Amino acid sequence: MRRIIHYISLCVVLAGSLSCSNKAYLFTSFHEPANEGLRMLYSDDGKRWNDLNKVLLKPTVGNQKVMRDPSMVQGPDGTFHLVWTSSWRGDKGFGYASSNDLINWDEQQFIPVMQHEPTTVNVWAPELFYDDQEQQYLIIWASCIPGRFERGIEEDSNNHRMYVTTTKDFKTFSETKLFLDPGFSVIDAVIVKRGASDYVLVLKDNTRPERNIKVAFADNPMGPWKNISSPFTDQFTEGPSVVKVNNEWLIYFDAYQKKIYEAISTKDFSHFKNVTSEVKVPQGHKHGTIVKVRKKVVENLKEVK
Repeated sequence: MRRIIHYISLCVVLAGSLSCSNKAYLFTSFHEPANEGLRMLYSDDGKRWNDLNKVLLKPTVGNQKVMRDPSMVQGPDGTFHLVWTSSWRGDKGFGYASSNDLINWDEQQFIPVMQHEPTTVNVWAPELFYDDQEQQYLIIWASCIPGRFERGIEEDSNNHRMYVTTTKDFKTFSETKLFLDPGFSVIDAVIVKRGASDYVLVLKDNTRPERNIKVAFADNPMGPWKNISSPFTDQFTEGPSVVKVNNEWLIYFDAYQKKIYEAISTKDFSHFKNVTSEVKVPQGHKHGTIVKVRKKVVENLKEVK
């Protein structure tokens, strides 16, 4: 009994830290050339990351059978859902798999979301978001359909817009719709819920003069998205991943020309501070998403041979 009281007292003293928390963080990942499969980083505080140094799922779907940009959410029933880019070019869809423990996975599926557009060049970086209001999953991704939209100086085969489908069970999917046309080539978008009717979209402006990261705002995860900001990163940055740690949001991103991962902190998505010196991301980590999980999940993954 005394031990329990002591533990509770210690947790009170350490309130605000993760020392007494049963929670940890997982960061989905892949290593170039993306043919090995799903990797993950783990962290107790959302800032200092370690690599599990193992492949948890080898890709088997798509033309190239690669796994790039793995995005994961855990549903309200505890099931983990994973989607990924299955080919650099040529695929009209993306890969999908689910798991209850991240160790044993159901059979992989290919979700053909752009078959109705035969000239589609690619399906890049599908990103999952669970809409707790509508109790459904949104999947957004970037595709290029040459000649469909006005473009800048980039090639017409590199003029992307964001698309969306929704599902409740990953068996039936809504008709694919245009999700975001900001008037420029856009990729790598991530939906963040700040509060009731308060959503942020973190996105990459992929036009040649820019190639940086911006934010937009909406009162619904389906949009419409408004008030696109000025960039808050340097050029040659992409693959944003967002997590809330205590009272601040951390936005991780790939500074690919520098060949490092950087991080920005913000409390309001209007003011941004570079905190790269305060985080640690292992070398070789590439574009994924961050999920808060029970520590037991991480401990079980560490034991996988």
